[in-house]
Amino acid sequence: MSVEIELKAWVDDPDRVRLRLFSRAGQGTSFEKADAYWVFPGGCGAVPPSGVRIRRETRTDPAGAVSQALWVTYKVKEVRGGMEINDEREFSVSDAAAFEDLLRRLGLQKGIEKNKRGWAWNCAGITAELTEVAGLGWFVELEIITDDAAEGTVTAARTRLLALLRKIGVKKNRIEPRYYTEMLRAPQGVSGP
Repeated sequence: MSVEIELKAWVDDPDRVRLRLFSRAGQGTSFEKADAYWVFPGGCGAVPPSGVRIRRETRTDPAGAVSQALWVTYKVKEVRGGMEINDEREFSVSDAAAFEDLLRRLGLQKGIEKNKRGWAWNCAGITAELTEVAGLGWFVELEIITDDAAEGTVTAARTRLLALLRKIGVKKNRIEPRYYTEMLRAPQGVSGP
């Protein structure tokens, strides 16, 4: 079992944050992610309320090598103190159309879609992504993957995440506790805290 402990925060000056991450962890990898969430109409106890996510991802490393991947993810999500604690299951598939057909045949429907682009770094065991979410704006996402969600583990992770957030010049009051999908469903004009 993988547990994601993460926070995201609004970014007012993405160029400044990118330079600070670059100075801490090198050039980073650029990415584009296109997510589609599949849900049961009216909900279903067997599928998390967030649904099943199909992600088409393209990454370009600093040397210019391009890789593409197709991921299926489902999560049991929780927010504690502005941080997401997610029990995540993820696997790759080779044929998105065939998998989407299976989901459709099982009664799921395509729901919200989300598009992100940006850069990713590894900062001493913390995945840091500077991300532009289409329709919302710029965010920094900081994430630690661990094996459990025990309170001590979460507290230690929170301390590390907040320290990195401070080092890259993003204030704690810019943390966004809502999920992107919540914000994308909200009326237009969603802005930072």
